[in-house]
Amino acid sequence: MKKIKIFFSALAVVAALQSCKDKNNLEEVVTVPEPQKEAAAPVGNPDDVKAEDAAGKFQMTKLPYAYDALAPNIDARTMEIHYSKHYKKYTDELNKATKGTDLENKTIEEIFATLDPENKAVRNNGGGYYNHGLFWEIMGPKAGGAPTGALAEAINKDFGSYDAFQKLFTEAATKQFGSGWAWLIVTKEGKLAVTSTPNQDNPLMKGQAVTGIPILALDVWEHAYYLNYQNKRPDYITAFYNVINWAAVTKKYEAALAKK
Repeated sequence: MKKIKIFFSALAVVAALQSCKDKNNLEEVVTVPEPQKEAAAPVGNPDDVKAEDAAGKFQMTKLPYAYDALAPNIDARTMEIHYSKHYKKYTDELNKATKGTDLENKTIEEIFATLDPENKAVRNNGGGYYNHGLFWEIMGPKAGGAPTGALAEAINKDFGSYDAFQKLFTEAATKQFGSGWAWLIVTKEGKLAVTSTPNQDNPLMKGQAVTGIPILALDVWEHAYYLNYQNKRPDYITAFYNVINWAAVTKKYEAALAKK
């Protein structure tokens, strides 16, 4: 009887070992699914973004292309956040800062001409409003290259060559410490000049090192490029040349000369 018990116990142990082996074999052939990539955040329609105050003096400049139109040079997510969050905020705050004041019925250019630099609400939000509006207009898909016609002639005359201009503009954008902008402007003498400004200042404001009418702008605030380029501002600046709409810049150049 004792031998029988030992025999059945041995069979139980063998069965248990076989069961574990079968389980191990099963585990070894299980296919582990590859981790799923995080779905890209949905990109909205810039036409849906409006100023908070529909009756306010200052309304948002229409983005003349989709958020993803400038990719890969400027990615869609950056464009969406930049336009629908940052730019909208400047627009809304400018309307609030000017409502009920003597500035409410003036154009943004008229405001800059007489603006008290200590009026930080109008200076910062007005600058953010104007600067971004210009920035959207002078970029476009399937753009880049070099300017032609009268603007090209002026660049060659005032800088020596397009390459010389590009070098100066790149340096202005690269060396601007912290947040700010790089500009190509038309001076009061009708000549082209490259300059930069801090924060949301621009060359139309009083007290700037170089003043004039902006015709080309590059935003070097981190919110303009950090999602895609992180701390590599020079790479972002290089990519910017691929999306400059020189036809739009030329129109602004001609309009600036007409004001002289």
